[in-house]
Amino acid sequence: MQTNFDYLKNEEKFSTFADVAISAEKIVLIDPEACVINCRRAMEFAVKWMYSIEKELYMPYQDNLQSLMNAEDFRKIVGYDIWKRMDYIRRCGNNVAHNNKKLGRAEAMLCLENLAIFLDFVACCYSLSYEEHIFDRQLVEDRINKAKQSKKEAADTKESLMEKISELEKKELDLQTLIKENSALKEKLSA
Repeated sequence: MQTNFDYLKNEEKFSTFADVAISAEKIVLIDPEACVINCRRAMEFAVKWMYSIEKELYMPYQDNLQSLMNAEDFRKIVGYDIWKRMDYIRRCGNNVAHNNKKLGRAEAMLCLENLAIFLDFVACCYSLSYEEHIFDRQLVEDRINKAKQSKKEAADTKESLMEKISELEKKELDLQTLIKENSALKEKLSA
């Protein structure tokens, strides 16, 4: 099933963060908190990748995500709006990982959207054949609707099967009754 991050697989250089971003989106329905953590991981991998290839970026005193993001040269490159979006992902990821804070699907969806905007920026800056990618909530909503539909179909199938089982049990009971009723006839016919 298609995700908002599939385009990253088209360029080998984005492979360090493409799969993590894709898995973050795929898991949003099952586990929103794991989605948030994977959004943070994908972002961190992309930031470190930027530091590894960008001439304008110099490694700060520490190589943790907060230090990398807060370096003045990094903030100049990404701009305030994208930096705020990245900080939201970082804070949500930290809350889930370190504070056992429960986050829901709404926060996970916002993390995915913010990640998509940041990674589109990365693609814009470093792709050889850039094409704008706007986060498509409908891709995720379609997955939600498909999951709901599958769940409803499974429930309908279960209900239908339970009805058939009940009918078969009744028929089995009827057969037992029939055998009892016809036991005298059976002996007579067998003789």
